[in-house]
Amino acid sequence: MSTSPTPHDNSLSSGLPAGKMPELRMMPAPADANVYGDVFGGWIMAQVDIAGSLPATRRANGRVATISVNSFVFKHPVFVGDLLSFYADIVKVGNTSITVNVEVYAERNRLQACTVKVTEATLTYVATDSERKPRKVPPIETLIS
Repeated sequence: MSTSPTPHDNSLSSGLPAGKMPELRMMPAPADANVYGDVFGGWIMAQVDIAGSLPATRRANGRVATISVNSFVFKHPVFVGDLLSFYADIVKVGNTSITVNVEVYAERNRLQACTVKVTEATLTYVATDSERKPRKVPPIETLIS
């Protein structure tokens, strides 16, 4: 993990991404952290997987399974009491797969409106049928009708 952000760090901002709604918002509890108060990376990874699966599930119009974590970067530590916002955007749709970028922001020191981008990841999901076998992602027109 990297060090805490400095006042000149360009990942600090006074707010969350404009015009976007988070897929998930969570506040880690003491049980999610080590004895030093840093939240376990595995806990963050699990939440990122859930957040990424939400738009993938909507796009697949059904069940999806994670098949790949293409990249995962912890930019800053996460602490108990941070309010985390997970933003997920589909970046590619294949025959049976959907690739999603997830960005995680921590609102800390909420009275001072300090927001830090703490994690970014890219995951790929595969659409599956009731037998958990890959299935084609339906065309966009099918979802609208």
